[in-house]
Amino acid sequence: MITKDNVITYAYKGLVGLIYTIIGKKAKIKDLFFEEDIFKDVKRNTTRLEEASNAMAAMEKFPYQYKYKKRNGKFAYGTFDAYNIEQAKTFLTNEGYEIAEIKEVKKNIFTNSLILTSPIKTGEMAFALTQVSTYLKAGISLIESYRILAKQSVKPLVRKIYDMVVFDLLAGDSLSEAMSHQPKIFPKLLVNMVKSAELTGDLPSILDDMANYYEAIDKTKKELKSAMTYPTIVFFMAIAVIVFVLNYIVPKYVDMFTNWSTSLPKITVMTMAFSDFVRNNLIEMLIILIMILLVYIILYKNVTQFRGMMQFIYLKIPVVKSIIMYSEVSMFSKTFASLLNHGVFITDSMDVLIKVSDNEIYKRIIIKTVKNLNRGGKISEAFKDNPYIPIVAYEMIVTGESTGKLGTMMERVANYYENLYQNATKQVKSLVEPAMIVMLTFVVGLIIISIILPMFDLYQTIA
Repeated sequence: MITKDNVITYAYKGLVGLIYTIIGKKAKIKDLFFEEDIFKDVKRNTTRLEEASNAMAAMEKFPYQYKYKKRNGKFAYGTFDAYNIEQAKTFLTNEGYEIAEIKEVKKNIFTNSLILTSPIKTGEMAFALTQVSTYLKAGISLIESYRILAKQSVKPLVRKIYDMVVFDLLAGDSLSEAMSHQPKIFPKLLVNMVKSAELTGDLPSILDDMANYYEAIDKTKKELKSAMTYPTIVFFMAIAVIVFVLNYIVPKYVDMFTNWSTSLPKITVMTMAFSDFVRNNLIEMLIILIMILLVYIILYKNVTQFRGMMQFIYLKIPVVKSIIMYSEVSMFSKTFASLLNHGVFITDSMDVLIKVSDNEIYKRIIIKTVKNLNRGGKISEAFKDNPYIPIVAYEMIVTGESTGKLGTMMERVANYYENLYQNATKQVKSLVEPAMIVMLTFVVGLIIISIILPMFDLYQTIA
């Protein structure tokens, strides 16, 4: 018999079992998705470089909170990192801030990781890069360009980011060095591209290219969100309608049916039992659902093996597989082409590409590529006969390597699969919408039939 205690107990055991399976059996799951030696070496080297860079940047500066007077006479607050309080106050005063108060913020776990995700969205990043490029072409200095970005920023965190860039530029750092001091804000890809532009002396051109790159990424993300928004709304509305019918409509007929001496159809009995279960356990069901969702999100974000396993499962679902594959191949090709066309070394490119993708399956492919390059092999060798790399992409990469025009070929691959990705998302949207409506119609129709059938039986009995 299903009771509240049973439901909660089974849910608890299931969650504990899931966590134990994922965390307690790391080695077995990891072996399914990663080549241990390669992954550990690349990850270890990358982590060491990042930790060293972050330590050098963080050990000398201290966070300060300041209160300043705005042009309208009102006061506002902001934060800034500097080597000492006098330096912070001097810089902010020189930048036009009317400082009323400034004090050091004690470092703790929260201030050290204040910005967990960049407050600058991908689209905003593209627009800012376009602005800086335009200012440079108009003869405005790099420092003044970022001063303008800081002054026009409404968000305090965004204003701080650009103020820090200005601060580092005034200290004599290059733009790539200033960006590298804020690794959680400026992607490693952007930093490397700017560094290569500083060597060639063509910074505006690179900034334009990177602006186009981030605009394309932002467009892709928005298309996916747009494609999934309506089906998601329909799904939750369908669940809400079903719960409403089971909670408020069916019970009204239950009292009537229980007084009948005739036996009820099995479908009616099942509907009544399910309605009773939902009414008595609705809160517990919602709690369990939320718990499962939270555990999934936590494991997906923090446990590499769990994330890899789920991504492996997603890549086995027919339509979802196409969307993921087109997206990853397009992103990989676009990034790789941009790096190659601007003279960044391939080995450095792979280090950047590992950071670009969040998919553990495709990270493994990139790591395998690094191994082949270190052995003197070709990039295409890692893609050969790989079920997650389309044959067309593989053949175009082979052609690019043989003709010496790998960057150009990668651009064409990116454009081709970006179009396929857009078409696939539209196809999913067109398929999911009617599927949700059919599901809602079927379930509600089943409930209605289970209510009507006893009435027909009673009518036949009377007749």
